[in-house]
Amino acid sequence: MKRTMIKELFDNAPVDTQVCIKGWVRTRRGNKNVSFIAVNDGSTIHNLQVVAETGKFDDELMSKITTGASLCVVGKLVASQGAGQSIELQAAEITLYGTADPKEYPLQKKGHSLEFLRDIAYLRPRTNTFGAIFRIRHNMSIAIHTFFHNKGFYYVHTPIITSSDAEGAGQMFRVTTLDPERLPRTKEGKVDYKKDFFGKPTSLTVSGQLEGELAALALGGIYTFGPTFRAENSNTPRHLAEFWMIEPEIAFYDIHDNMDLAEEFTKYCVQWALEHCKDDLAFLAEHFDSGLQERLEFVLKHPFERITYTEGVSILEKAVEAGEKFEFPVYWGADLASEHERFLVEKHFKKPVIMTDYPKDIKAFYMKQNDDGKTVRGMDVLFPMIGEIIGGSEREADYDKLLRRAQELHIPDKDIWWYLDTRRFGSVPHSGFGLGFERLLLFVTGMANIRDVIPFPRTPNNAEF
Repeated sequence: MKRTMIKELFDNAPVDTQVCIKGWVRTRRGNKNVSFIAVNDGSTIHNLQVVAETGKFDDELMSKITTGASLCVVGKLVASQGAGQSIELQAAEITLYGTADPKEYPLQKKGHSLEFLRDIAYLRPRTNTFGAIFRIRHNMSIAIHTFFHNKGFYYVHTPIITSSDAEGAGQMFRVTTLDPERLPRTKEGKVDYKKDFFGKPTSLTVSGQLEGELAALALGGIYTFGPTFRAENSNTPRHLAEFWMIEPEIAFYDIHDNMDLAEEFTKYCVQWALEHCKDDLAFLAEHFDSGLQERLEFVLKHPFERITYTEGVSILEKAVEAGEKFEFPVYWGADLASEHERFLVEKHFKKPVIMTDYPKDIKAFYMKQNDDGKTVRGMDVLFPMIGEIIGGSEREADYDKLLRRAQELHIPDKDIWWYLDTRRFGSVPHSGFGLGFERLLLFVTGMANIRDVIPFPRTPNNAEF
């Protein structure tokens, strides 16, 4: 008999029909006459209760149906008389696929800390919590692709292995085929990378932006969505060594167009979550973050406030004078901390904020310079609970200005000659931004630690599974 997903049964409830389900046992209870087996197949947060009359099944079989075991059940779907579920399955046939020894299987029916579950990340998708998170992660991926596809943007695959850190976004993971115990050397004693696979030093990418710009200056509007890597020893709830980035780049967009797109995009993703992940969001709100629903709706209800960096610093300085306490100092030229950003969003404006016109000394070389000579057309989107969730800018389209700024920051021409060339051949105004996928998921799920919104977190001293 053909299998039916449990989600489909809850959605359609074809009572008084024969169905076949397959999944994993979450719990089993009962008495000598009947067993109630909660089965989940990953398609929904909801378990389907299987009712198995003890006399119909072999005792040895029933003894092996414990938490974590996998099975196939054929039977009649009926309206449930008990509380907590609308339907249940009266078992006629049970096939046991795999057992899970209760003495060894770590996911017994009890509360497990998120820290404990990180240590068994290979099993945690079987919990209600992580089943919900990973279904939301899938839905957010679909939302991203749908949004950009519907706007006529093209999905571009930028390289994961790169020969430059032109963005200057962080320490990089070196990629090499050289034997570390027998490194070839030049006459000067330096590592001879001409003997390496690519003939030069290469690393895992920190961003697909620069290559994305190349595509945008041909296709009009593109986006990347792929893994990026930062070799920074950041053991915090907000940092990962491997994470995913969404980076749109659009020709003929100025900073205002860029802000409009960022606001439209984030609202679209939040709306998608509210429409397509209701049950999973309700579970996470009940167990982790009671204000989750309200905060998601908060983003949708309010137009994003748009202020300059200078205006933001002025507001923060006045707040300090009025008695507000910040861990990090506030002054013009400082790279604002999350606490500053959240104050502006949560306490001052009480809406999401887009901040623009940052000091050029704290931003990347490729951002378009303003006429004041001090600031650039960068923009950050600030959210409640998160702070910065998007960083972007109008890109510098003038060859001479871009070259001069790269030289000021000691970025070798040989590393970015191809990038500079786009400003020599049909340069146009263009803009883009980057959104850390896991930062978005932190906001949408209400989780507190970024390691809990990616299946297999990569952090310092952690590359298991």
